[in-house]
Amino acid sequence: MLNTKTILSILLVFIPISIAGHFLEWGSSAIFITSAIAIIPLAGWMGTATEEIAVVLGPNLGGFLNATFGNATELIIGIVALNAGLVSVVKASITGSIIGNLLLVMGLSMFLGGLRFKEQKFQSVVARLNASAMNLAVIAILVPTAVNATSDGISQNTMQNLSGAVAVVLIAVYILTLLFSMKTHSYLYEVGVAGNESEDSASNTDTESEEHSEHKPNLLLWISVLLVATLAVAFESELLVDSLEEATETLGLTTLFTGVIVVPIIGNAAEHATAVTVAMKNKMDLSVSVAVGSSLQIALFVAPVLILAGLLLGQPMDLNFNPFELVAVVVAVLIANSVSSDGRSDWLEGALLLAAYAVLGLAFYYHPVIEGLS
Repeated sequence: MLNTKTILSILLVFIPISIAGHFLEWGSSAIFITSAIAIIPLAGWMGTATEEIAVVLGPNLGGFLNATFGNATELIIGIVALNAGLVSVVKASITGSIIGNLLLVMGLSMFLGGLRFKEQKFQSVVARLNASAMNLAVIAILVPTAVNATSDGISQNTMQNLSGAVAVVLIAVYILTLLFSMKTHSYLYEVGVAGNESEDSASNTDTESEEHSEHKPNLLLWISVLLVATLAVAFESELLVDSLEEATETLGLTTLFTGVIVVPIIGNAAEHATAVTVAMKNKMDLSVSVAVGSSLQIALFVAPVLILAGLLLGQPMDLNFNPFELVAVVVAVLIANSVSSDGRSDWLEGALLLAAYAVLGLAFYYHPVIEGLS
């Protein structure tokens, strides 16, 4: 049976295919699809390289590296799209990544894990802390939009200044969450991991972690892999963004749906697979950590960085979102917090999260194109 790494390796064939399609002018739809598929294995190898480098650097620097590069693919795609002037797509991908991680990834993890194990448990304390951080992120996204909605003719420059100031606050909060999780209260995050490791050693169902601990990763090799994969993602992102508008029109998709649903799935596919795989091994602590942690990284790090990057690139990137996107984010955060607050999960809770994602996905699919979003 093919494992995740084998599948990712096979998908690497789409890199030369997408490049050939670009030079042979196959058409925007073909280039969009092949470059999108090519990004998936590259994101997976970026994640693997980051983890291997983290082993050498130790828990503190390694944890910081993982936290920083956890959503590097989305950040690269966002910067490329921002540079191309597709601000609405960047905004939609931010909300889409949050929604996708909280509903699709956590839903699939709880559902498939629940089918194999009647009930799975994870750290409720950590879940509640993450819920509080997500609530702050929602407020930070909501306030600038509310200011714009309740003000008479607020200028674009004023909105950008407000968004830039909020972005600085969010980055500061992100740094504080890293300090909390890796330094002052790291024991809260180690309990679940230790419990899962003891279960694995007792049942002897997973020997990969033992083999991993016995070898010393080649630091130079994995740094090279990370650099090459990052450059390749940047190149494929250029192909993806250049063909996006024409391809989505040809495929009958709106820019809003593409930004909220399609782009986040592309950027997060490898990470999604990891979360679901570990959930099916009864490592629900790790699975929830990947899903919720990725959402927090998007809201507290990726989004603020893109706003500041917009200032440097001369693009009017701000936190004034489409109101329906905000509704979707609030719904996703509320239901995810409700499901995860008790520190346990089963297949029905996973099905509820997936149903919520399906409803929102359908709403975005049928949502009419609004002037200024395309």
